[in-house]
Amino acid sequence: MSRNPLIPFGLIAVIGIVAAIIFSVIGLSEQQNIAEGDEGGENVSSLDPEAIAQSCMGCHGQELAGSDTAPGLQDAGSKFSEEELYDIIVNGIEGTAMPGGVVSNEEAQVLAEWLATQE
Repeated sequence: MSRNPLIPFGLIAVIGIVAAIIFSVIGLSEQQNIAEGDEGGENVSSLDPEAIAQSCMGCHGQELAGSDTAPGLQDAGSKFSEEELYDIIVNGIEGTAMPGGVVSNEEAQVLAEWLATQE
């Protein structure tokens, strides 16, 4: 007796369809949770400026002291106003390596307020 060579392909197709259905159901339940305001666990760094600033350390160096690619931020408050810092964080600086949109607007506001105190 010979085995039907299409059975393995059919089995893979059935597994794929079942997986797609399962992930769709999971996605729909998560969509409902988000719509109801339950986004899961709270993001601990959401309002902690020092935790948010960790996303800046890749370019601005440890302790935000500066690096070869980006200036230090330890005295950013003496160079820029809070509004200017917010604009830089959100929009970046054209013609430089400073990208915009690395953090959310809410986190950008918290970070700008904190950086403005760094003199």
